[in-house]
Amino acid sequence: MKEVFSLKEAIQKIEHYCAYQDRCHEEVVQKLRNMKMDSEEIDQIITHLINDNFLNEERFACSFARGKHRIKHWGKIRITNELKFRNINQTLINIALKEISPEEYFETFETLANRNWESIRETNSLKKRKKFCDYMLRRGFESNLVYEKVRDLENSDQ
Repeated sequence: MKEVFSLKEAIQKIEHYCAYQDRCHEEVVQKLRNMKMDSEEIDQIITHLINDNFLNEERFACSFARGKHRIKHWGKIRITNELKFRNINQTLINIALKEISPEEYFETFETLANRNWESIRETNSLKKRKKFCDYMLRRGFESNLVYEKVRDLENSDQ
């Protein structure tokens, strides 16, 4: 791979990178740094990408939230933390979370919770409860939902 890119080559390459999948500003800047572009060129390219709609932070946040929820079954807390990690501001995070309907969110939560509860082969009820709660919290679901669900599941087991 050649080391030095002209501005035109870098723009073409990064347009393709952004067209392939929605990216956040952070990822694009990192990619440009790896291409050895200086900060002035990076600013110029980022401006071009935003103006030509290759780069759109709101679109990225929304597709990220939808995808991580539908495909990886993440809860809102995990999605929020991952977006914050990518330097997405809170306003855009709130918009992105609205992409997930409450019905869809609850349905995913229920399915995941029931499947996980059934899969835990633990006879000690406290250990089973801990494994279940840890898993659901790691997935990013709200603690009140998780603890309420674990009580329901324990009561239905008895």
